[in-house]
Amino acid sequence: MKVVLFCGGYGMRMRDGQSDVPKPMTTVGPRPLIWHVMRYYAHFGHKDFILCLGYGAQHIKDYFLTYAETASNDFVLHQGEVELLGSDIQDWNITFVHTGLASPIGERLRRVRDYVQDEEIFLANYADVLTDLPLNDMIEEFRESDAVGSLVAVPPQSAFHCVDVSDDGHISSIRTLQDMPIWENGGYFALRPTIFDHLPEDGDLIADACMPLAREGRMLAYRHKGFWHPADTVKERTALEALYQSGTSPWMLWDVPQRDPLQTAIAGIGTAVLER
Repeated sequence: MKVVLFCGGYGMRMRDGQSDVPKPMTTVGPRPLIWHVMRYYAHFGHKDFILCLGYGAQHIKDYFLTYAETASNDFVLHQGEVELLGSDIQDWNITFVHTGLASPIGERLRRVRDYVQDEEIFLANYADVLTDLPLNDMIEEFRESDAVGSLVAVPPQSAFHCVDVSDDGHISSIRTLQDMPIWENGGYFALRPTIFDHLPEDGDLIADACMPLAREGRMLAYRHKGFWHPADTVKERTALEALYQSGTSPWMLWDVPQRDPLQTAIAGIGTAVLER
């Protein structure tokens, strides 16, 4: 199943004002975000990728053209020759498509239509969110429906409290957003090619296609309360790095065995401190 990755945006909340490295190329451990996302899909057998490039495209191209397997795989060095004991991307197919410097997500998708229009279903992702979502369950639920698209829905991530206030100023309840019946778009999509019938030129995937389809009852949500963590800001990326350095990486489903429960608990405490 083909996977479209939107990796051409400016990523203003992540940038330091000096580097032109695009957000998906910021690292967690020794590898960039985009690698973690691709490795996640490959774990489920989806290894045919279409990269929607734009800002900082050359950084992404150069990374894969000069890919160093030894950065994340064991190897033997014998008389100057490297023998890999594992591999990440040798069986991946990666298509690089420049989709414009300032194109909205919907337009980027339109510009790779030729690569996915013959698919029954294809996948899409913002390339800056990590999760342990059971992807095949989401796909199967979507396959059995007649919906045009499906997205993963996650609880709100904000730590702020919501306050119910009466007309006279008295508070009737204080709740976290996570306690309310609200879900966020988690950035993992399964789509049918008929999505292109609803995408105008220079349109937005959510506002111009998904929202109208939702009003027609033709969009699904797969609700996920497991691990889901964005990397939209430096603070969020730092929290992911802390998890990785602690030895607990819930999104790395391919990394078996996973770490023990004590490490998970310690990492969770560290992340909570960072987020505060």
